[in-house]
Amino acid sequence: MGAPTGSVSGINFLFLASLVYGLVLIFPTSGFSLMNCTVHSSPNATNLKVRCFNKRFYHVPTDKPAKTRLLDIAGNLISRLQRGDFTNLTYMRELNISHNHIHHIDEGTFRDLAALKELNLAENNLSVLYGRLFEGLKNLTVLQLGGNRIQEIHQSTFQPLVNVKVVNLSFNALHQPQRVQPVFRASRLERLYVGGNQFPSFNTENFAKAPIHLKALDMSYNPFTHFNITSDIFLGLMVLNLSYSGSQNGLHWELRNNTFVKGVKELNLNGFHMTIQGILSVIKNFAKLSLEELQLNNLNFSQAVHFLKDICLSLPKLKRLSLQGNSISTIEDSTFVNCSSPNRLDLSRNSLKNLSDMSFRAMPQLHFLVLSYNQLSTVPNATQNLTSLETLDLSYNLIEKLHSYDFKGLRRLSCLNLRGNYIIILNKQLFTDLVSLQDLKLHNNLILDIPEPLAASLRNLKTLNLGVNKLSTIKNATFLNLNSLRILYMSTNQISIIEEGAFNGLTKLRTLHLGNNKLTKNTFRGKNVFTGMPALKILMLYSNHINYETSDELEQPPFVALKSLTHLSFNSQGPKGLLHVPSNFLKGLPFLRLLYAGSLSLTSLDPDTFSYTPLLTYIDLNSNPLAFIDPRIFQNIPALEILYLDKMRLQSLDFLINANLTKVKFLSAMENEFTTLNKSHIQSLPSLKLLKLSLNPFTCGCVNAWFQNWSLQDTNTQVLNLYELSCGYPPTLRNSRLADFKFDSCALDLEFIFFVSTSTLVTLTMVSSFIFHFLRWQVVYAYHLFQAFLYDRKQKPSRRYEFDAFVSYNTHDEPWVLRELLPNLEQGRGWKLCLHHRDFQPGKPIIDNIVDNIYKSRKTLCIISRHYLESEWCSREIQVASFRLFDEQKDVLVLVFLEDIPDCQLSPYHRMRKLVKKKTYLNWPKCEEETRLFWHKLNTALETREEPDEENPILTGLETCD
Repeated sequence: MGAPTGSVSGINFLFLASLVYGLVLIFPTSGFSLMNCTVHSSPNATNLKVRCFNKRFYHVPTDKPAKTRLLDIAGNLISRLQRGDFTNLTYMRELNISHNHIHHIDEGTFRDLAALKELNLAENNLSVLYGRLFEGLKNLTVLQLGGNRIQEIHQSTFQPLVNVKVVNLSFNALHQPQRVQPVFRASRLERLYVGGNQFPSFNTENFAKAPIHLKALDMSYNPFTHFNITSDIFLGLMVLNLSYSGSQNGLHWELRNNTFVKGVKELNLNGFHMTIQGILSVIKNFAKLSLEELQLNNLNFSQAVHFLKDICLSLPKLKRLSLQGNSISTIEDSTFVNCSSPNRLDLSRNSLKNLSDMSFRAMPQLHFLVLSYNQLSTVPNATQNLTSLETLDLSYNLIEKLHSYDFKGLRRLSCLNLRGNYIIILNKQLFTDLVSLQDLKLHNNLILDIPEPLAASLRNLKTLNLGVNKLSTIKNATFLNLNSLRILYMSTNQISIIEEGAFNGLTKLRTLHLGNNKLTKNTFRGKNVFTGMPALKILMLYSNHINYETSDELEQPPFVALKSLTHLSFNSQGPKGLLHVPSNFLKGLPFLRLLYAGSLSLTSLDPDTFSYTPLLTYIDLNSNPLAFIDPRIFQNIPALEILYLDKMRLQSLDFLINANLTKVKFLSAMENEFTTLNKSHIQSLPSLKLLKLSLNPFTCGCVNAWFQNWSLQDTNTQVLNLYELSCGYPPTLRNSRLADFKFDSCALDLEFIFFVSTSTLVTLTMVSSFIFHFLRWQVVYAYHLFQAFLYDRKQKPSRRYEFDAFVSYNTHDEPWVLRELLPNLEQGRGWKLCLHHRDFQPGKPIIDNIVDNIYKSRKTLCIISRHYLESEWCSREIQVASFRLFDEQKDVLVLVFLEDIPDCQLSPYHRMRKLVKKKTYLNWPKCEEETRLFWHKLNTALETREEPDEENPILTGLETCD
């Protein structure tokens, strides 16, 4: 008994659409940096699905979102599960770790997964199931351990699994059935799979007890030589699967009391290694019990069909009988003569060529009959007048022609499958009795023509599949009588002509498939091509031969009659592509939501292309060499949520900035030619949840530093396969991973900048405070000196002095200046002197007056006394004069000492002492006789040239301190 299987006859695009929408609902976590994994979720915040399958992981990925509900890490290279791999995942319901290389699981690994319902560890390398392996899984209901190498199960392994209902241990290496006993400690176990464990025998006496809720036991693919049910441990068993069991030497079967299996309703003996008589004896053990389903597939009893009479006679409650793959070629009148109770009969994959007309007459309750994959050349008469039949499967036979009487009397038939035959013609005489038919499958035939409307008896038909045939024309009124039809498949034919009115009568049709035909633009020139389908929602026109030479408006847009259409696919037009989309091509589709327009060889799109489809939410433009996209194209579809732009040779995504794509949740732009993605691109997509950018030649440089940081840190958008994005530039880094590029040198270290800035500010504040407190006047003085320096540089080439000398003196010495200095120099010698009280400009700051007048004078004459040395302003004057001396390198300073001042008293005045040692100075004589010489020397000093003078002083007159 294996997993359920099924087949899908076509693609339901509504389902696909809902699937895509589900993929783009992303729940914000702490950042989508989970390496190479995809995070999906439903609208509530506790339903995250993290998929990391086939990523070549060697360890369970870290940083999993705390609210993960499903984690799929199947198909990787994980060899060990460690404690801590699944901590804090309290919302987890499903965990799939199958198809890895796991050989060891630490105790306590699953301790935090209290909410886990399903755990899949199939296809790994586990050999021993330790005692505390499943500790913490108190809510687990399904445990998959098939395809490992399990040889031993400790007694307490399954004890914590108080709610487990399904355990699969198929295809391991248990070898002895007794080793399954620890599994039975799971008190609520309902289904146990232990097939393919090389059990040589089975005896219920080896088991103390089994769970009272056990309903299904699969022991298939075991080489039993003995199978003994000698105790009542399986009283609640409903399904027993022994398919493909038994040994080459046969199997000894013993059922001591048939009441031990009185609850079994389904018995599977497919491929059972036992003689026909032996199988019959096994089946008879269930005689007159409750067995309802019997599977006898692949037993090859073509020469022993007669034993079916005995089977049906032994099983009066049998409802479902499967006889697939038994090489049965003929069914006789008496084959099922005793099978009055079955309502389902499967005879597929045999070699049936002939069926007696009375083959199924003894089966009045037959609802489901499968005759597929046989060699029937016509519809067998045996199927007529089966008044209870609801499903008839005649697919993949050799039927070439249908007759009006083929389905006579099948008035309750709802599903007819004629797929894979050789039918050529359909006409209105067929199916006349099939008044309840809802599903008719005629695909994969050779139908060339439907020359007239299909039978009016098909008024209840809901699905008609005519795909993969040879139809070239859909004629007027072909489906006129199919008023209930919902889905019509006509893909993969050779249709090039659709007559006007061809779809009249299809008032309830929802889906029309016309893909992979030979439709051209001429097919749609008629005004009424698509009339008659007012409720149509889905139209598939992919892989036809439609093309337009220009984007000019069409006189007759093809879809104006399809006001209700929501899905349109016209991608992959051949042989050269659609080339251009006429600007009014989509006119008449106000409710269109999904549009597939990939692989059309489009090189441009008219800005008005989507002006008729304001509700579009999904657009696929993949594989169109547009290179450049006009942002105006998207401004008419503000509701767009999903956009595919893969393989379009796009050089940049700048068009996004002005495209008004505020609701886009999913954007795929794989395999293009752009190299960067910047902040403006992302800001133009405020609702973005999923972004796919693989196989673009990204620049591994600072230009992508913002994108890399955003993709790792953003909590709203996930960049799919971020760690697989590769570099295209520079050439030295080509094919390396973008995620491996070190962007540290690109990013500004704000913390360091803030530290340096604040440190500098604090230092400047302290230094400024210190200078203001201790060196305020020096700073002011330096400022004015600097101003004077700039002024002097500017005025130097054309300087004209206003004064011959600036006289610097203390107010206590002013009488000497007025009485002695002025008369001798100004009146006697004609020098023009600058004096404070006379020549300073009123209202101007004192320091400005000092600086300006010193630089307006050819010399500076300092009258030095003890009072002078104690004066702050005199100190400023001599500092300015000294600066001019050092700056201009000219002999512009003359010192006159009115009294003897010892050298030791000049020491505190370092600048003064230095000047006295290097520059010319004069002493005011004590004797009156020497005054004439003094004035002569002072006059000489004022007359000397201004070049640097490093000579020794002409007069010393200084005393030495004792």
